[in-house]
This record gives sequence, structure tokens and C-alpha cells, in this order.
Amino acid sequence: MVNLNIRQRIEESENSLSPYAAKSRFSRGKLKWEEPCPIRTDFQRDRDRIIHSKAFRRLKHKTQVFIAPLGDHYVTRLTHTLEVSQIARTISRALNLNEDLTEAIALGHDLGHTPFGHVGEQVLNELCPGGFKHNEQSLRVVDLLEKDGHGLNLTWEVRDGILNHSKSGIEILGEGWTDVGTIEGQVVKMADIVAYVNHDTADAIRASVIAENELPVSAVKLLGHTSSQRINTLVSDIVSYSLASMGNANLTKPIIGMNTEILEATKSLREFLFDKVYNPSLANKDTAKARKVIRLLYSYFLKHEETLPREYALRDDTVEQKITDYIAGMTDQYALRMAKEISR
Repeated sequence: MVNLNIRQRIEESENSLSPYAAKSRFSRGKLKWEEPCPIRTDFQRDRDRIIHSKAFRRLKHKTQVFIAPLGDHYVTRLTHTLEVSQIARTISRALNLNEDLTEAIALGHDLGHTPFGHVGEQVLNELCPGGFKHNEQSLRVVDLLEKDGHGLNLTWEVRDGILNHSKSGIEILGEGWTDVGTIEGQVVKMADIVAYVNHDTADAIRASVIAENELPVSAVKLLGHTSSQRINTLVSDIVSYSLASMGNANLTKPIIGMNTEILEATKSLREFLFDKVYNPSLANKDTAKARKVIRLLYSYFLKHEETLPREYALRDDTVEQKITDYIAGMTDQYALRMAKEISR
């Protein structure tokens, strides 16, 4: 039997990637050293650890936008994650970047999201003394909370991409948008926008929150009349813009972006969603119930710390942080069941 180190062979094949691509053998390392895998690169192993994590499995029962929808075809946090991964990998392959790193970042980017979508994040941000941001919680999940407190021990590049995939209050490609350590991290950040702008539009139409003829005419005309057309337009434009950026010798760091006309159309569609879908959804009866549930759980565990699960109770953190970690990890249905139990 020939003893081949397959990992080394894959690492050598990465030499053919773009000079801007991250190379797994040149990773900035992990929080703790460990023996390399003979078959998988560090980025591949990171991806696999994320997929096999408990937090990843729970994404299938976490809200994306619409809480407890009756239909079977609404986007969940898991299907959103898979769509981001698919879009990001397509862009990375076209740009000759590291697909394994891209995929790992994409699959891990929302692991810290709360139950009940952004309303859960909003309430925890109000309750937790240090505030709450889902991207920071995602990093906390992979660093500290998974594997009974040992974490997944991911590479710096994946951890950086997870932490910096989202930055509240910044426009697409606005100041600070490219504050991420790898080009692959930029790709995931852009793929996240492409995914949610399109699937949230489709879900809002499905839920009769908006009608298709209400969408901004200029955006639809430029981007396309269907989700698939819009995604194809956006991905093609991102690849075109980014290839030009990577070929610009005057730039010290390439930018994964969009051409002006497409960018403005995307911003227009995104702003429309905030005005007609996201902001109004924060004031409906399901949202009010979700707020009540999160507040009830937080208040209860603050008074009854001893009832926290062992893996949270034993952590060397403040009681507020333990409670935040526990609630943030809950699925929608688990949070509802727990609230019902403690209300008896």
C-alpha cells in the first residue's frame, strides 16, 4: 500500500489559484495546535466540523424572516445558509479563489443567530448588558460553545470571515465593507446579500405581504423578473466587477463588488424590503409574541440560574452571558415550549 499524503497534494494544487486566494498551508493558524489531517486541508476540516456541529443542525428550525409560517417553502436559517454557500462557491470558482475556505465561512456565518430571526437578536441586544450581535455570537459558538465548551478550533481565516460577514448600519460596499481578512470573506459577505434580497422577496410575495407588481420597477427591469434571473444577473456582475478589480495593479487589495448600475438597483430592492417587509414585520402579532417569549425566558433564568443546563451553568461567565448563550442557541419551537413550561 502506497502511503500518500493526500492533504499535501491538495495543498500543492492550491498553487494554481489566484495570487489573491488564501492558501490553506499558509493559514494564520488555529487557537490550539493539532495534528494535521492526512486527507483534508485545514479549511476542508473546518467546513466539516461546522456541518457536523449541533448549532448547524439547529438552523433548520430557526426563523429567517417570517415566524412560524404555515407553508413548506419558506426560507429557514438553514436553507439561507445553504443558498449563501452555493452562491459564494460559484463566485469563488469563477474568480479562482479558495472554494473550501469560502464554503466554510458561508456555512458558519449564521451559527449564532437567535430564534425568531432578527427580532430575537434585537431583544437580546436590549437585554444583554454587553449587547448582542449575531456575527459575534457565531464566533463565540465555534470558539467556545460547541463540543461541550471545547469549541471547533477553526482556522483564523474562517473565524475572521464569520466575524466580519455582517456589519450593521453599513450600506453595500459602504465604508468599512471590506474590513475582512480574506478575499473569500468578501465573497461570502456579498453572497449573503444576494441570497437574502432574493429569497426574502420571494417569501414576502408568498406570504402576501407584498405583490410582485409592487417591486421597484427600475430594479426589476435591470436585475430580472424572477429570483433566478436576479441571482444570475447579480452573480455575473459581481464576477465581472471583481475580475476587473483583481486585474487593477493600482489596488493593494481587490474588492468583491458590483458595477454602479447593478449596485444601485440592489440597494433599491434592499431598501424596499426594509420599508415593506422587515420593519413592518417587527410590529405584527407573531413578532410581539416572540418578543414576549425571549423576555420571559431571560427574566426567568436570571432569577433561576440553577435551572440552566449543565453545559451553560458551569461556564466561567456572567449569568447574563450564560443566559444569552442558552437563549441564542434555541430553535423557535424549543423557545416556545420552554416559555410555555415556565409559565405554568
